[in-house]
Amino acid sequence: MGIWNSAMFGENMSDVLLEARKITMQFGGLKAVDSLEFQIKKGQLAGLIGPNGAGKTTAFNMLTGVYQPTSGEVLMEGQSLKGLAPYEISHRGVTRTFQNIRLFKNLTVLDNVLIAGHQHVRYGLFDTLFQTDSFRVDEQRLQDKAIDLLKIFKLQDKAHKPATSLPYGEQRKLEIVRALATDPKIILLDEPAAGMNHSETHHLMETIAQIREDFKLTVLLIEHDMKLVMGICENIIVLDHGVKIEEGAPQKVQSSQKVIEAYLGVEEAE
Repeated sequence: MGIWNSAMFGENMSDVLLEARKITMQFGGLKAVDSLEFQIKKGQLAGLIGPNGAGKTTAFNMLTGVYQPTSGEVLMEGQSLKGLAPYEISHRGVTRTFQNIRLFKNLTVLDNVLIAGHQHVRYGLFDTLFQTDSFRVDEQRLQDKAIDLLKIFKLQDKAHKPATSLPYGEQRKLEIVRALATDPKIILLDEPAAGMNHSETHHLMETIAQIREDFKLTVLLIEHDMKLVMGICENIIVLDHGVKIEEGAPQKVQSSQKVIEAYLGVEEAE
């Protein structure tokens, strides 16, 4: 597709934003991820790929504090995230979507976005109880911002509908809107195009490209559509059975024998 342009971020591309240093996740005798290392630079679009069960979502869970690594550490802008809860990591600028949609099902589309944005409000309990000017100003700012974000994905007309009334593809988009409402520096997308047809997938990725440019975001995504990943990612990290087997530009990954074997298997000698 060729829709990503790293040059738009200039020299900042040399800066490391998110780093994994030999992170391992062990469940009993099973190492779901083993000594994983990589760096994501500011403004970069990177992909994390691998066969089913390779450990991709487990890696995301460690990067965002859902799991604390058994060993190793994750750094955001050079600062360790060790021991921090997911909401604390979100405050540092790391946000994510999930493989399985996790919307607040009983709330409206708008309220789902507002809840995410509330982590940055300046007013306190007193302001809330007495509806002070500070409360009203911040609430109006959040409302305006939420609607603007919904417009990006053409969801503004459904702002007051229950989140579960949206078609599957739009629920996926709402998850991304909710993540954007946290003012992230990096957004981790876990199979954002899952369940979408080719046309929907192409449009979604073009929208993410625009968001990346407009918000100066860094993006790390898990995606099984290899044509899509190879077309948009600048750097690709490949996992197999929890171990990184390759990393680099799409051309390097596509021609890697290790990657080909991981996806297609190796024929046993007779």
